[in-house]
Amino acid sequence: MSFTSLLLWLLLALICWPLALLALLLWPLVWLVLLPLRILGFAVGGGLALIQALFYLPARLLGWRG
Repeated sequence: MSFTSLLLWLLLALICWPLALLALLLWPLVWLVLLPLRILGFAVGGGLALIQALFYLPARLLGWRG
């Protein structure tokens, strides 16, 4: 948890403590729901990096520095 999110949660706790408590209790459930999307993001990023490496392979073999 970053410092900014901690400050925002403390501000929410000052304004409306039941909502802050609910957010604190539901955060692990939200994290579990979003976990497959994060894994998908890593997989897509890795696939795009592989495609980029394949496109740059001929230039790297010819000695182009970029």
